[in-house]
Amino acid sequence: MFEQLGEGIYRRRYESLDLNIGVVVGQDGLLIVDTRESHEQADSLRAELRRLSRLPVRWVVNTHWHWDHTFGNSRFADAEIWGHELCQIAMQSRSEDMKASAKRWLPSDAHDSIDEVEIMPPTKTFSEMVSLDIGRPVNLSYHGFAHTDSDTVIRVDDGHVAFFGDLVEQGAPPSFGDSYPVAWPLTLRLASDDMPAIIVPGHGDKVDESFVRSQHEELVAVAELATSLVNDETSLEEAARSGPYPVDVMKSALLRAQAVA
Repeated sequence: MFEQLGEGIYRRRYESLDLNIGVVVGQDGLLIVDTRESHEQADSLRAELRRLSRLPVRWVVNTHWHWDHTFGNSRFADAEIWGHELCQIAMQSRSEDMKASAKRWLPSDAHDSIDEVEIMPPTKTFSEMVSLDIGRPVNLSYHGFAHTDSDTVIRVDDGHVAFFGDLVEQGAPPSFGDSYPVAWPLTLRLASDDMPAIIVPGHGDKVDESFVRSQHEELVAVAELATSLVNDETSLEEAARSGPYPVDVMKSALLRAQAVA
């Protein structure tokens, strides 16, 4: 169930998609980080939250616009739903693409639940940084293109915890499908200044500063190979074999870099 990371700060790591949900207890309400991948999964989260605290969910923060982090939003419609302004735009303009992507990932018996999802974009947005006063400060920051165009970091400084979403991936290589491979390392470095003791990625186990530094080095290597490919200094096959991740992951990153160059 929920793992306590600090005073009034929790995470729930779900077996489904190895996804992390964050919870921060405020003075008169809960802030949650992401909402899971369907109405059904969000309803399960709501039931678990009622066992954790009697306080209502008053704030939701989406780390980015991908379906596995946002398709439960409408089950928290009474809350302020926060996200980067580009997250809102993507969810407004790409709803059918998002559902199609979900169906490619999920087994066929889950497709009906995806069809039923009411996509609800963030109702509150920011461009660079905003602090939410929930009885304790929770800071949202944006540092540039990376895993998507809208990755948000959520810091709870009084608890020495930060939720990084898919800027950081544990347990599997980073996902590059909607990414900006050349920009990602700089964005992660900027987001990682004054890192807290505990960093919660979008998927996998919690990590620390040394893990983030190591993943940053891997992403630098990907970016350098992608730049060489875009500049016609190497071939796709050669670059893919030279990277820090499996060949299929590297090809996804390299082809994406070509597409957004």
